[in-house]
This record gives sequence, C-alpha cells and structure tokens, in this order.
Amino acid sequence: MKRIFDDLSFEVSKKTTKAYSTSFSLGILALKPSIRSAIYAIYGYVRLADEIVDSFEGYDKKKLLQRLIVETSSAIEDGISINPILNSFCETVRRYQIPNDLINHFLHSMEMDLVKLEYNSDLYNEYIYGSAEVVGLMCLHVFTEGNKEKYDTLKPYAMKLGSAFQKVNFLRDMKDDYNILGRSYFPEVNFSDFSNEAKCKIEQEIEKEFSIALQGIKKLPASSMFGVYLAYKYYLTLFQRIKKCSSSQILQSRIRIPNSHKAFVALKSYVRYKIAIL
Repeated sequence: MKRIFDDLSFEVSKKTTKAYSTSFSLGILALKPSIRSAIYAIYGYVRLADEIVDSFEGYDKKKLLQRLIVETSSAIEDGISINPILNSFCETVRRYQIPNDLINHFLHSMEMDLVKLEYNSDLYNEYIYGSAEVVGLMCLHVFTEGNKEKYDTLKPYAMKLGSAFQKVNFLRDMKDDYNILGRSYFPEVNFSDFSNEAKCKIEQEIEKEFSIALQGIKKLPASSMFGVYLAYKYYLTLFQRIKKCSSSQILQSRIRIPNSHKAFVALKSYVRYKIAIL
C-alpha cells in the first residue's frame, strides 16, 4: 500500500519542480522516463531547503532547517517520511545509493545562508561545493545508475556544471541577494561599487566552467545526455543575456529568459543533438 503514497510523493516533487523552474522542468522532460522521477525528487528536496533559507520570512528559519536536517536523517534511515517531498528524496537516495556526505555538505551550505558571512575564497568554494556541485553529483548517481567507473569519470564535469549554474544564479539573483537578503557570495568584490571589470572577471570564470562541463555532457549515457544538454543550453542562454547587461543593471533587475525563447532554445538544441554536433 505504501506504493500509493510513494507515487503521490514523487508527483508532489514533480509539481514542485514545475512550479519553481521552467528550465529544469523542460530539461527533466528530455531525460529517459525511467529516471525522471528521481531527478524531480532531488530538485524538490533541494528547492524545499532553499525556500526555507530564502523565502520563509517571519518564521524561525534556523529552527525549520534544523527540523529538515533531523527529518532527512530519519527518513533515510527508516526508509519513509510523512513529508511527501522528503519521502520521494529518501526513496531516490536509497535506490541510487547517494552517499550521506553529499547530503550533509548540501545542508551545511544551507546553514551558511542563515549567517551573515564575509566570503573569502575558501568559504566561497566551500559554499559552491555544498550548494551546487554536490547536487550535480546526486544527479550523476542517477544518470550512471550504479556504474561506478562511469561516475568517477564524469564526476569532475558534473561538479563544474553545477558550479557554473550556481554562479549564473548568483549574477541573476544579485539584486535580491544583496539588497534584500544581504548576501554577497563572490569574494573580494565590492558590491556597493560593483564594476563592469569585476563582473567580467566573474564571467570569465563561468565561461571556463561551461566549457569543461560540455566535454562531460558529451560523455553522459544516452538516457540523460539530451536532458542535461538542454539545461546547459538554457543556462548558457541566460548567461549570455547577463553578459550583455552592465554591472549596474544586474543590481537593479533580475534577468530572465521568456518562455517563448526557451521553446526556441529547446528546438535548436534538439536539432544539434540529433545531428551529433553538441
């Protein structure tokens, strides 16, 4: 009978993904059907933690996050949670043998968001690893479906892709992160006088990571290659739009890609994928 609740749990994670991210939802649709639910579950869980630290104003965020940390540990140990998102996540963790250390590093980065930190290079790398790179590694466990040799080969590429995605998010969300949440992740950057030169330096770092990540995408199993490539193309398109904006513009507005343009990107990406010129 638990199968009914499990099916409902994965459906809740799917709806959560669709509600919060058009780009990732379309990317997941391009995956092999048998692995889609697991990626929805990972995104739903990550989104839940992110909402706690970013959006639940007026509530005790620290208390809520600590509750999630405890419930995550219990759910993975017990094999069940009455929280549907957490239940689908723990099912995925157990099925694909996602290591606890990846989850712990992710939750640690969420805890970092609850503290006003002056990010230096070490803290910046620590946060990027926990908030983004390990999420890529969780997904890679699903994509490689237990093939350890394939996982080890693709691991550095998955980390670079996760890092690139996160840094694009930082630039996209800079207005709210800095002005509302009081966060400034990039080390040695004066956000009260954010210059085009500083922005360009960050963009060069992201470009290198995108370039490395693409090499790994080409080596993914057929079941996940196009879906990951599509997500890559969405983020690359967003990044290219951000590059055209001045440093002052991204501090004043959140840069977006219209859904109509996302459809064009999807069509163009599919054509490139089918004729194998990624």
